[in-house]
Amino acid sequence: MVRTDPGTTESLLSELRTWVEMETPTTDAAAVNRLMDKAQADLGAVTPVERIRGSQGYGDMLIARTPNPDGRKGILVAGHLDTVWPIGTLAKMPFKVEGDRAHGPGIYDMKAGSFIAFNAVREIIRQGTETRLPITLLLTSEEEVGSLISRPLIEAEAAKAKYVLIPEPAIGAEGAVVTARKGVGRFDVAIRGVSAHAGGNFQDGVSATVELAHQLLAVQGMTDLAKGITTNIAPVWGGTRPNVVAAEAGFEVDLRVPTVEDGERVTAAIRGLKPVTKGTSITVRGQMNRPPFAETPPIMALYERARAIAAGLGFDLPKIHRGGGSDGNFPAALGMPVLDGLGAMGAGAHADHEHILVSSLVPRSKLMLGMLETLD
Repeated sequence: MVRTDPGTTESLLSELRTWVEMETPTTDAAAVNRLMDKAQADLGAVTPVERIRGSQGYGDMLIARTPNPDGRKGILVAGHLDTVWPIGTLAKMPFKVEGDRAHGPGIYDMKAGSFIAFNAVREIIRQGTETRLPITLLLTSEEEVGSLISRPLIEAEAAKAKYVLIPEPAIGAEGAVVTARKGVGRFDVAIRGVSAHAGGNFQDGVSATVELAHQLLAVQGMTDLAKGITTNIAPVWGGTRPNVVAAEAGFEVDLRVPTVEDGERVTAAIRGLKPVTKGTSITVRGQMNRPPFAETPPIMALYERARAIAAGLGFDLPKIHRGGGSDGNFPAALGMPVLDGLGAMGAGAHADHEHILVSSLVPRSKLMLGMLETLD
């Protein structure tokens, strides 16, 4: 039985709308900070809040805690406020409700989930609900580009916790939570050749785009679907004009791997690329930026706790493994029990049809509250 009242569907959706209508592209720190200001003011009305200034052009981070006089390990709930959508998206993709679907940029990934976590912690504090463990809420500003500045903070807060909950979107029509994610690597491959006039002195040139073709096939050949390893190549570029032998070319690589060992092996292969065409050179930059999040017995035990709470609320809670990374990858790699995908149900992350199911707001809020109230 959940003791804290999360609010009605109408009240939750109304407040979530204000979050969605504050556009927060990762690369616009001021925009992200406007929503961070709102979250700080609303949380600050019930509890002290710590604001951590962003860096490298990214927005700030926010931490709120329930009392913990004994310094016990508790529960970390980590969400992000940034989205992939640029300023101006609302003009062509406004917040709207059609039947059970609420649409808007970033509503599914993952403003609804972060709002569910925010509201749960706020209401536990405001309503004076006693929890078995202290709670820390962390809201960050640059998850969509790899958590470049927030990773150390996430890992530091996770080290103080007993459990980590991630309110990324629920998956599929059944609202599955996530118990494993692949690790993610990003690489830039730059190729240098020798330019020449394609008609007057073709023989003096060394084509970077010809070498590009060799390297594209080499990297694509590292994909092993049976092992869950993928190397996606995009974007690709090269040359300047049809009548100029290309002096420069290159591409980016998105690497997904299920294990640390796979990440190390394929990273070494990408960084060890050698030119095939005489007279060309290759420079590779990049690395794994999210370690794999493997399902472990402690993660399964945490999942079973969540599943039991969901059953008590009248719904099933399946689990799934995902290829996409999240901030849950970091504490999972440290051996922490992490449960991900605790946000709202819906679909269309990063797509024009992005939406949540309005009917999932209260059940998913109660699931979050049930975990925060009963985990021990």
